[in-house]
Amino acid sequence: MSNCPTPSKVSLNFHLRKANAPDHLRHLVVDIARAAKYIVRELWHGKLGKAGTSNQFDEDQVEMDVLSNQILEQHLCENELVSCFASEEEGEIVELNPDGPYAVVFDPLDGSSLVDKNFAIGTIVGIYEGKEIIGKKPREQVAALYILYGPRTTLTYSLGNGKGVHEFVLNDVGEFVLDREFLGIGDEAKTYSPGNISAASENKPYRDLIMKWIDEKKTLRYSGCMVPDVHHILSKGNGIFCNIGGAKYPNGKLRLAFECGPFAFLVEEAGGVSSDGKQSILDIPLEAVDQRTQFIVGSKNEVERTVRGLGVSK
Repeated sequence: MSNCPTPSKVSLNFHLRKANAPDHLRHLVVDIARAAKYIVRELWHGKLGKAGTSNQFDEDQVEMDVLSNQILEQHLCENELVSCFASEEEGEIVELNPDGPYAVVFDPLDGSSLVDKNFAIGTIVGIYEGKEIIGKKPREQVAALYILYGPRTTLTYSLGNGKGVHEFVLNDVGEFVLDREFLGIGDEAKTYSPGNISAASENKPYRDLIMKWIDEKKTLRYSGCMVPDVHHILSKGNGIFCNIGGAKYPNGKLRLAFECGPFAFLVEEAGGVSSDGKQSILDIPLEAVDQRTQFIVGSKNEVERTVRGLGVSK
């Protein structure tokens, strides 16, 4: 590799090698990226209606939920690098290859209810070393990534450990090529994305925070899908996203394993901060695949102010 010139268009595979990713991990990330290409194709040409089934959380599945899950599972099976995986669309951890060196968590199609509205949606993935998911903390991930299906299809990944957060775009020959390296998040937020906003009707501190953002003339950036909303923070280099608990979801609506853990890993690697109102999302042990958490993530000063405003010490 040391004798290879850097190409004019740096591929995901080349970038992972230059980042000294272990070969097995590199192959796994590349295979997940390959699965995303098939998901893109189905989003262009597949069926977008209801599947007539529910996931483990009793949420109605659309056909793309089921198909995206099948596509990812097939690719994880084929490479024999995955001991087990947990998916938002499965009721329990699925065992694959007992000799596989990695365990994978994923939301195959976050925001799938927006598919037929043609909004941006995405896939979220976290990778752990070993054969266990339960008992791990998100800080122990060896890689996290997401794929954003928008006007352009992009893949953003990090290996953690100061190696940065990097964005790739899917080109017209089906290759993810480097777009931007070392995405960073500044300490001050100019934008806000308030998830589970219905909780503000019963949670006065949350309502007060939203009104403060409005009074400060911060810019609202909220689409209803976490992938593009958090991507906006990484892309612009500032902002805050939060999903606060209410009467229906006192611990928050989002899942620690599939959604919050991978994004907290990426945001903190980019210089941002994450919190459940008490501690970093990265330090919460995974106790169950259906575990939910409040999620506050983005620019350091605004996350800390939000935690204080909610009346919980960090």
